[in-house]
Amino acid sequence: MTAPDLTIFDELESNVRGYCRSWPAVFDTASGAWLRDEDGRDYLDFFAGAGALNYGHNNPVLKEALLDYLGGDGITHGLDMATVAKRRLLETLQRTILQPRGLDYKVQFPGPTGANAVEAALKLARKVTGRTTILNFTNAFHGMTLGALAVTGNAAKRAGAGVPLPHATPMPFDGYLPDSQDDPFVWMETILDDASSGVDKPAAVIVETVQGEGGVNIARPEWLCSLSQLCSAREILLIVDDVQMGCGRTGPFFSFEEAGIIPDIVTLSKSIGGYGLPMALVLMRPELDQWAPGEHNGTFRGNNPAFVTATVALEHYWSDTLLSTATLAKGELVHRTLDEMCGSFEGLSTRGRGLVHGVVFDEPSQAGKVSQVAFEHGLLVETSGAQDEVMKLLPPLTITEPELDHGLAIIADAVAVVCDGKGR
Repeated sequence: MTAPDLTIFDELESNVRGYCRSWPAVFDTASGAWLRDEDGRDYLDFFAGAGALNYGHNNPVLKEALLDYLGGDGITHGLDMATVAKRRLLETLQRTILQPRGLDYKVQFPGPTGANAVEAALKLARKVTGRTTILNFTNAFHGMTLGALAVTGNAAKRAGAGVPLPHATPMPFDGYLPDSQDDPFVWMETILDDASSGVDKPAAVIVETVQGEGGVNIARPEWLCSLSQLCSAREILLIVDDVQMGCGRTGPFFSFEEAGIIPDIVTLSKSIGGYGLPMALVLMRPELDQWAPGEHNGTFRGNNPAFVTATVALEHYWSDTLLSTATLAKGELVHRTLDEMCGSFEGLSTRGRGLVHGVVFDEPSQAGKVSQVAFEHGLLVETSGAQDEVMKLLPPLTITEPELDHGLAIIADAVAVVCDGKGR
């Protein structure tokens, strides 16, 4: 296999680029769960655009709608103007997602990225409550802008801000303190109810139900219920960041549905656009919609082609429970396979929900080595966690079971190569 020509990328593109260093290929085309590089080599995708491609690459149903829209000179850039594409999206979102779940949310288009949605949610929470502090959680990741970084746990990412990141107080995520299973919120309740704790009453708590970038750390439904009750009793807004885990990644459309909670604010991005086009939403209880016109805006908050593909994705995949059921079934397949594999090697374990799973390596460097061997055998899979000690599986929800089996076999072979001689 000849080395790809990366000259122009090395010469002209910033050193900040990351994924291309792990996957040194020049990709050309993609379809479903597969990418192809310029030399014609195929790669199975267990990355899915970091969760932006839940319905796969160039999904034919979404592509047809997008091409028809562009061919008919549909609006591309609309700021926050009313358009036919936006009307159809809002109507479809209400009909297929909000009403069936009994959710009475207003919808804000904050800008094209998850970080835009998080920034808007934090800003709104502070505006509504008149308070400044946000409680976040250990190992959280919420984006790379300053407000989002303030509630992010990773030290290296926080250091990139170059300035202090105030007005956020970290709390232990579910399982972070191993002896806290029986009473996981004793610390949080104590400091919130003690006027001498030094912690001001917060405007909001922001949480991921599954911490993807943090290492596939999973909050138990009962933990999320307790968190919701804690916030409600103290008039603290609960923000669920569903940027990566929403849109069916864990099975249900929203990752918090299993816990039976109703957050005050929800952030969505990545796969909400359906096709990988930039789009983000903030969902909020109606009484929280206290924005003045134009008080929070952005030039690219009206990406109408993304409205089109989002609408078709909701209609095609969320008018019934078929995708959700299939995702949970595939997730069980992944869990069984990984659990069996981990049982054959020392220092390996697995955890996951729906179609997000992690293989945890006690020796952190092994995760990256396994991912590299997997790439050499035609599989894209990334690492996550504080020390990149977790290999994170994030395949498209539309992946077939034979494709899943193929990717899992590559992982098993890669683990055997890296961990050879360390079997049980």
